[in-house]
Amino acid sequence: MLAQFVLFDGFDPLDVIAPYEVLAAGGAFADRGVEVELVSAEGPRQVPSGLGLLSLRATARLEPDRADLVVVPGAVGALPDGAGDVPEDSIPAILARTLDTPLPGLLKQALDRPGRTVATVCGGSMVLAMAGLIGGRTATTNQLGLAALAATGVVAVDARVVDDGNLVTASSVTSGLDLGLYLLERELGPRVAHAVERLFAHERRGTVWRDTGSVPTVTV
Repeated sequence: MLAQFVLFDGFDPLDVIAPYEVLAAGGAFADRGVEVELVSAEGPRQVPSGLGLLSLRATARLEPDRADLVVVPGAVGALPDGAGDVPEDSIPAILARTLDTPLPGLLKQALDRPGRTVATVCGGSMVLAMAGLIGGRTATTNQLGLAALAATGVVAVDARVVDDGNLVTASSVTSGLDLGLYLLERELGPRVAHAVERLFAHERRGTVWRDTGSVPTVTV
């Protein structure tokens, strides 16, 4: 299984590193190999994260025809001020700039290819939503962005991880750990996921939301 982690200018480092380490560790416990790569839509390059925190090197180009799993992080930056202005270094502005890159087209290819899964952490789902790729589908994002996600036509769910088939989304920065463990369970089985959970001393939080089963009769 090849997992490609997308880097773009202004990405949030923890959105990438947490699930990257979880999936990489999964390869050590599974008889099916797990390969992880840092990629960008443009190809190999040094990619700066938001707020000048650090940079990571993309070693390859995002290739939807080769990757089994594509993971898209959110951004880190300033929050919009109360006046409604959107500073250039704000999270919404950083995410919006991805639309002017080859990334949306490559993500569409990944979603359209049978057997591929696209996963997101935090604002990564907004990249897909703003590109018009997941309208009508179920997804989550950071609590601060749920209203914006719903405004794009996505069915926004306030859950830590949402599984909508070939689209799996996670809500906030630390949920990347839970996303990685869930993807291991889904793709390689619960025993592998449990082994990595013990290695990381992290218990996955919350119930993964899926559109199955009985509908609650009371809303809380």
